[in-house]
Amino acid sequence: MIIDDRMASFLNSFDTGLPKYLDDLEAGAIKDEVPIVRTDTIALLKLIMTAHKPMKILEVGCAVGFSALLMKEYSPKGCKITTIEKFEPRIIEAKKNFEAYDKEGAITLLEGDATEILAGLNDEYDLIFMDAAKGQYINFLPDCMRLLKSGGLLISDNVLQDGEVLESRYSVTRRNRTIHARMRDYLYELTHNDSLTSTILPVGDGVTISVKR
Repeated sequence: MIIDDRMASFLNSFDTGLPKYLDDLEAGAIKDEVPIVRTDTIALLKLIMTAHKPMKILEVGCAVGFSALLMKEYSPKGCKITTIEKFEPRIIEAKKNFEAYDKEGAITLLEGDATEILAGLNDEYDLIFMDAAKGQYINFLPDCMRLLKSGGLLISDNVLQDGEVLESRYSVTRRNRTIHARMRDYLYELTHNDSLTSTILPVGDGVTISVKR
């Protein structure tokens, strides 16, 4: 948690909540220890979808489909979402959830490695939501830049890694050092890329919002 738990609880107490089916999906994911967006990140996504009104969304990292359904719920009618997932058990669960709650057929699930799938896409997207393997964000970025239309938003979740990203690489466990270095590289690229205007927000586990110029 980037801000202390007491402050986070106070701020989250003002949230008006979600439709029951999303509440149920969130509770189930938490129970099963499936990583999904955190409560304050949910509130941010609701705001962005309502304000930006994206009609074409690309999500990198579907998990069980919670965030795709969340974005669909708060985006304009007719919005189309393409989401990518490679972990088979989560693909199965996501398909069940989309069948149950995406009656309009707004969400398309692409199965497989995101690196390969992104390279094969040619559409332009109003919004790209990055929520996959954190060490791969920097590798996904070139294709995301290619696919994001001018004026579009790139939103990346979990960029502060529970605060670990600010620590020296030598204070990070050896198995996390590659992710630590790559996330720092990713944050630098977002904030120094001439084609982007970016901000880093201490929301949830850290969220970046970038606008393609």
